[in-house]
Amino acid sequence: MTLNELKFIVAVARERNFRRAAEKSFVSQPALSLAVKKLEEELGVTIFERSHKDVAMTPVGEQIVAQALRTLEEANRVKEIARLGNNQLAGPFKLGVIYSTGPYLLPEIIPALRILAPEMPLEVEENLTANLETQLRNRVLDAAIIALPFEVPGVQHELLYDESFVVAVPDIHPWAQRPSIHAEELADEKVLLLNSGHCFSNQVVLACPELSRHGEVLQGNSLETIRNMVASNLGITVLPCSAAVERYQNPLIRMIPFADPVPTRRMALAWRKGYSRQQAIDCLLQAIRAIQSPCLQTLAVTPD
Repeated sequence: MTLNELKFIVAVARERNFRRAAEKSFVSQPALSLAVKKLEEELGVTIFERSHKDVAMTPVGEQIVAQALRTLEEANRVKEIARLGNNQLAGPFKLGVIYSTGPYLLPEIIPALRILAPEMPLEVEENLTANLETQLRNRVLDAAIIALPFEVPGVQHELLYDESFVVAVPDIHPWAQRPSIHAEELADEKVLLLNSGHCFSNQVVLACPELSRHGEVLQGNSLETIRNMVASNLGITVLPCSAAVERYQNPLIRMIPFADPVPTRRMALAWRKGYSRQQAIDCLLQAIRAIQSPCLQTLAVTPD
């Protein structure tokens, strides 16, 4: 069995015709037909049912062609690795980000990456921490920006920054003119949070344990949806500071800081141990640490 034979059966499956498949493969029709027949004999199965008008895959042929496609894709990845050679900053970088961070952090780091690594576009996956963990371990992602704690076997992380939380209330709310809010006061309000499973919601509840016992909590699918519900006077919410900077402010909402001790979260970049593109990781770390924002307290470089 050779890669060429796999290419031939994929071509026949696509074209449903041996002559057209041979033309697309730049070989003669007899040569292609002979190669397909040889593969069928080697495997001991019929991959294609042939007639004068049409060519159709057998049930087992469909499975073989599907596997052939996957094999050819993996072979192409080998070629891509060889093409990249020592240039670890060439080629897409698959970055996972938790939902409560992606929309606010990516606009800050992408301009820096365009300068630092112009040949390394980001493929971004927003998801829950648990799903990002699975994708990271399964090599679907190259790295992920997550909130700590995040202890996963075979995965290392480096600290990025601490980020404080703020309270968002409608402009007509009794708290709208207050200079600060104590975390325990949230339990007396209708609080809008992300759906369960989002680490940010869990962190808010940890900052105000009374919420889970006595508070009234409504859930939303995204921070931006929740922000609009606050503007409509449905309730109040807690936002990461990066979601409350000037570019995201709404005149119908007031942002109020927490009184000490201010709830915060610690963010980190995680990637697999032994990952082959360490220069890409370093470049991403550099771009994130270059962000100038009063919301983010950059942490000293402390490898895990």
